[in-house]
Parts: sequence; C-alpha cells; structure tokens
Amino acid sequence: MLFFFSGFPALIYQLVWQRALFRIFGVNIESVTIVVTAFMLGLGLGSLAGGLLSKRRRLPLLPLLAAIELLTGAFGFVSIDIFDRVGTLALGLPLGLTAAVTLALVLVPTLLMGATLPILVGHLARRSGNVGNAVGLLYYVNTLGAGVACLACAVLLFPFLGMQAAVHMAVAMNVAVAVGALFMHWRGRLEASALETRLSTVSTAAPALHFAPILVLACVGGAISLSYEIFFFRTISYATGSGASAFAATLGAFLVGIASGSRQAGEWCANPIELGMRQLAASLLKANLVGLLFLPLLTHFVVFGTAMLGAALLMVFLLARNLGALLPCLAHWGVSADGHAGMRTALLYLANIVGSATGSILTGFVLMDHLSLVGIAAGLVVAGAACAALLYAWLPLSLQLRQRYMAGAGALGVLAVAVMPALSSGVLESLLWKGEPDAKGPFAQVIENRSGIITVDQEGAVYGGGMYDGRFNVDLRHDTNGILRPYALSLFHPHPRDVLMIGLASGSWAQVIANNPDVRSLTIVEINPGYVALVANHPQVASLLDNPKVSIVTDDGRRWLRMHPERQFDAIVSNTTWHYRANATNLLSVEFLRLAEGHLNPAGILYYNTTDSERVQRTACLVFPYGARFSNHMVVSGAPLAWDFEHWRQTLDAYRIDGRPMLDASLGQGRIIAGGLQRLGEAAQRGGGDSREDAMEDCSRVLARTAGLVPVTDDNMGTEWRHVLHLD
Repeated sequence: MLFFFSGFPALIYQLVWQRALFRIFGVNIESVTIVVTAFMLGLGLGSLAGGLLSKRRRLPLLPLLAAIELLTGAFGFVSIDIFDRVGTLALGLPLGLTAAVTLALVLVPTLLMGATLPILVGHLARRSGNVGNAVGLLYYVNTLGAGVACLACAVLLFPFLGMQAAVHMAVAMNVAVAVGALFMHWRGRLEASALETRLSTVSTAAPALHFAPILVLACVGGAISLSYEIFFFRTISYATGSGASAFAATLGAFLVGIASGSRQAGEWCANPIELGMRQLAASLLKANLVGLLFLPLLTHFVVFGTAMLGAALLMVFLLARNLGALLPCLAHWGVSADGHAGMRTALLYLANIVGSATGSILTGFVLMDHLSLVGIAAGLVVAGAACAALLYAWLPLSLQLRQRYMAGAGALGVLAVAVMPALSSGVLESLLWKGEPDAKGPFAQVIENRSGIITVDQEGAVYGGGMYDGRFNVDLRHDTNGILRPYALSLFHPHPRDVLMIGLASGSWAQVIANNPDVRSLTIVEINPGYVALVANHPQVASLLDNPKVSIVTDDGRRWLRMHPERQFDAIVSNTTWHYRANATNLLSVEFLRLAEGHLNPAGILYYNTTDSERVQRTACLVFPYGARFSNHMVVSGAPLAWDFEHWRQTLDAYRIDGRPMLDASLGQGRIIAGGLQRLGEAAQRGGGDSREDAMEDCSRVLARTAGLVPVTDDNMGTEWRHVLHLD
C-alpha cells in the first residue's frame, strides 16, 4: 500500500517537471528525449544506491522509505522555482550541456525514487525466498500507482488545480507515505524477533540462469519497451490532434499494462520453472503479435471518433502487459533470494534503465528522422522478435519447444517486413478522419520527421500533428483560409519594418507578410523543419524561401525569444495553433505575452490567433493596455493602435506577390473587398461590435463580454486539459 502511493506522486512530479523543463528548453523532440532520458538515468543510478543500501541487513527499511519520501517531497516543494532559475542560466547551451543540466536538475529526486525498488526487493526476497514474486509485486503496485496518477492528472489535478497545486498534492502524498511508513515501523518492532526466525529459514537456491545474459536481456527489453512507448505516443498524439491528454492517456495505459504483466509474472514465478519459462515465452510472442497488428487494425477496422482511441489504448495495454512480465521473470531466474538480492536487482534494473534510455535516444533522434510511422512499427516488431529469440536460446527449454518458439518469433519478424507496410497503407488517413463521412481520401503529401507528422489533403489543406494547420493560398479574391488577416498588418501599424513570425505552416501567411511593401525583414521561427520542405514544393509560396528579406530559424518560439533578449520588432505575428493542443499555452499565457512585450519596439504590436478562445482574448486585454479583436485574432500593444484604413488601402493596392497584384479595386471582386474594408473602417470608428460574432471588437468590450473568466497562465495551462472534459 505504501509503495502504491509512493508511485503516485512520482508520476505527478514527472509530468509537472517535464512540462516545466519544456518551457525552458522548448518542446522540440530533442528536449522531449533529453528530459525522458534524464529521468530514466536518474532512476537507474538511484537503483544502484538502493542496491548498496539493501546489503546492510540491519538497516531499518521503513524509516529509510520515510526519509526518501520526505526528501523527495522537500525537493518537489521548491522544484518548479529551481527549474526556472537554473533553466534561465542554461539557455543557449549546446545540446550535450543542456542534457547535462537537465540530468542535474532531476538527479536528486530520481535517485531517491530509484533507490526504493531494490531496497524493498531485498527486504521481501529475504522474507519470502522468491525474488520474482517480490519484484513482480512491488513493480506492480508502484507502476499501478503511477498509472492511476496519469488518469488523476488528466481528469482532476491539471484541469482543476494546475501545476503548482498538483505538486503540493504530490508533496502531501510523500508526507503521508512517510508518516505511514514510520507508523508501520513502530507497530512492527514487536514482531522483529519472529521475523528474524522466519528469515533464517528462507531457502536461497542457485539461480536458473547466468546473470550476464539476464543483464543483456533486461537491457534489450528496456530499449524495446520504451521505444514502443514513444511510438504509441506519436500515434495517439497524431490521432488526437496533439491533445494535451494524449501523453497522459498513453503513458497511463502503458504503465497499467506493465503493472498487470508484472503481477502476472509474480504468479508465474511460483510455478515450476519450466512452466514459468513457457508462459514467459508465449507472453513475448503475444506482445510481438499485438505490435504487428496495431497499425493494420487501426487502418482497416473503421471505428468512429473516440472509439478508435479506445481501441488504440486497449492495444497499448495488451502489448505492455505482455512485455511487463519480462523483468520480474528475469529477476526470479537470475537473482538468488539472499543478502545480495537487492544489489543484483539494482543491477538488473539499471541494465533495464540503460536500455530504456538507449531506446529513447535511438527512436526519438534517429528512427523518427529516417523511418515513417509504419517503418518504426515494423522495426520494433523485428527487434522484439529478435529479443524473444535471444531469450528462447538461453532458456533451458526442450529442443522442440525452443524450435517452436523461435520459429514463431521468426515468422512475426518476416511478416512485419513483408506485409505490415501494405496492410498499414493509409493509416495516417484513418487516424485523422476516424471514419467520418467527409474523409477526403489519400493524402497528396506526407512529411514525417522527428519533429512531427505533416500531411496535405487533396484540396490543399495542411495538417500538422493531426490538426488543421492552414491552406496554400495568398489570393484575397479567393480567400479560403482567412488570408485577409495577414494582409491587415499595415492596418494596425503604419510601418512594420522588422517583423517576427512564430510558426511557418503552409507558408501562406509568411508569403503575404514578406511581400508587404513596408516590411524590410521577416524572421520566422519554426519548430519543425519539415514545413520548409513543404513550402518548397508549392508554387504559391515557394518563392518565400528565396526572398532576401526572410530568415528562417528552426527553434521553439518561446525559447528563441528568451535566448535573444536584444532583438526588437515592430510586430510579432503568430498564427497560433488551437488553444487546447498540447503546449499551446506556451504561446498564449500571461508569461509569454509579457516576454513578447519586452521584444516590441515603441508602438509595436503583437498579433496572434486566439482560435476563438474567450479566455485567450481576455488574457490579451488584461496584459496589454491597448488592443482589439480582429476576426479571431488579437492585436495588442503598449500604445494606441493606428487604425489607418487609408494607409492600409494604399498598401493593398501596392501589394505584389511574384509580380502579380493582389487587389484591383476596379474589378468586380476587388470592389467587393474594398467595400468590406470600408465597413471594417466604420466599425473601428465605433469601437467594433458588441459580440464575438462581429469582425472587430475593442478590448473594453472584450473584457466586459468575458468577465469572470480566468486568464491563461503557465501554471493553469489554459484549456489544454479542460477542453477534452468539455469544461471550456
């Protein structure tokens, strides 16, 4: 019970610290991989420390657990402030040094967390004489606690409390576990003599397998397991349009699966050794079979909406459940239940962690840059089959059983290479459309790299990470993507000479702003370099890449601003993604708006998409003294807005993109647009409309309409976690 509730705050810390570190180092895949790897390595090193402590037979276990919980809680209480301060000092460091700083930040708490498993394994193994059962039981309850914490974070803590309050909840649980451990220690002192008698009768039979191959299998198994976790997250994140809850849901399903498999393995370890080995062998075949069927089933068995996500999470659980049996079984067959059980379990756990970190780096940095989603799936099945075959070669099974299992593993590997690509053709379309009747057929273009998945449908709509991201269009007379909005830049600022744009997407907005006659430089910060390749293949926007005014930087927008405090702009433009997507708050919060304000020249403007979120609109009007809503965008400034419609009309008349005029008021369509501009000018003189449906609305009316709404902050994370619960 204590170890279950110990896993709960550990997972809360991981989710919160991961989020805090992303604010500092950016949300690109490099940062994601570094943070996950640092967590894993800290846990591995902590397991070594725990193994050394477990060799001291007279060391009181429960007070030690209490001390670990209290120290973890103490660090957690001040952790977010520490991360912010140290992260600010580490801005701009090379990738290797950034990784070292991240590891240093999480080293103390993860060392403490990692130390508990070998300590408790050593304690329980001496009591029961069954290492596999001890590892299986403890891994089960601790991982189950972490899995339940994922669900609690997604539906309770983050939507209603935010990050800091979630940390305080985790600290309270650390203290409660520590108090419970001390109470149980004092209560159990009277039973100490009876326990000592029982310990002396425990059998310590020699292990069934040599320890060296056990370590190799633990390492390989860890690499495959975490690679699958990353692959599943990428798939489900794409299917949910990069929803904030995708990571928590995927991790929760995976952890609960691992927990279930660990408990199952603990029961197998009580069986005769040959039966237990056969059960593990069959379990690994089942895991690889689920991996083989995962994408084909999502491709061909059409289920609608969230039912598809439920099916995907069920398969995540099943695969993790079958993989979760590996570590406890290896511990049972390779570790004797003696005084060294804790240390050997620590080494086994460390090998598993090293493999997991290696899998994270290999999959996150390499495979995702060179293989498609289908290619990664096939590669993981092949690797899993190879791991299974390696296990079968070392298990003391009969020749007939060994040949049967190795043939099964080989068949799965061959099927993965031979038929999975064909069976999974169209999986990206299936994950995006989810059986909807208006599905638009095969994609015209797909770009997959480690930063994400970009697709273009047959009608020219761009989808980034499974969510609509614009269209290829710069023509005012055939406006299919609200392209009037970037043309309006000169309406709010008379001479926007130097402009920063966060996000590239289809390049349509950037093409319009780069060709504004008043603009002399346009700096574009885009986190996914795949968009540059996308732009290069579409004639309407391809010339953007050769425009001497334009400089494109691959980086996280918020991180880039923090790293370049000296850069000032007349306008910062962000056609921001949907306000409820994962990490969208980083470009919508009060903290970001103040950061952007510090990069504006006098009378400079911040012009960004609210995607119709009233909370986002209210936040803009609370931070800046002057502003208005223009369509679904907010334009805000530290000085009164210009609203120079005559200058705007002249700018539009002068617009040329690739030598072609964008507006001719003498033509029929041009007269309609000019008339629309005139009506906008008249609305501006009145301060805009009175409702969100009007094209324009000044901040005084926005604040009156949104009274009572809480502004978006880094801590409350806006509507990222509330949207899926239909709360905002």
